[in-house]
Amino acid sequence: MKFVLSFGTLLLVLPAFALAFQTETYGWEETSTVLAIYGNGNPDLEYTSPVYAGSQSLEFYESPLGGTPQAIVCWIQNLDEGDTVAASFYVYDDTPGSSPSGRIWAHYNVNYSDPGNYDGSAGGNSTYSSGIGWEQLSYEWTIDADSLHAGLMIEGRIYSSSEFDTLWFDQMEVTAPDGATIVWPNVPVALVRRTWADIKSAF
Repeated sequence: MKFVLSFGTLLLVLPAFALAFQTETYGWEETSTVLAIYGNGNPDLEYTSPVYAGSQSLEFYESPLGGTPQAIVCWIQNLDEGDTVAASFYVYDDTPGSSPSGRIWAHYNVNYSDPGNYDGSAGGNSTYSSGIGWEQLSYEWTIDADSLHAGLMIEGRIYSSSEFDTLWFDQMEVTAPDGATIVWPNVPVALVRRTWADIKSAF
């Protein structure tokens, strides 16, 4: 009977370890902006307004106009097939019914030394920011079966109709398995800019 109870207790404990997660937040309170950029996006730090929390936010504007600029704001490494990653951030959009609008999206990376690497889309939330001011956008991803992935790259996207259209991002939160590594823009990784030609050449 003692063996049965111990074994049963072990079975109850194991799933708790298997489902262990970590949650981290990032608010652009230092001097770093993004890990990488796709397209014609230009990142900067906002020190006055709009700021959702703390004293700074990430300003992201499009110039010149063209494509869909993407700010790579987080890199989650050491993921396995079937792992889930949840991410959210607040975006400031005060243009209801018109551009610019923001969206949370992601893609895979296949190179641990290059945050600008692209290894296929991971999809994201189909909902755009609605123009009400600060609004939280979120999504949960399930990692696919490609064993070559070097991580999931979280994107803040801007959809513009005019040059210098601007959005602001703040108070990002990521939840990932305990064994994963969450990399924020303030780590010592060189800023990488990628053009659409660079992305196409990878295929």
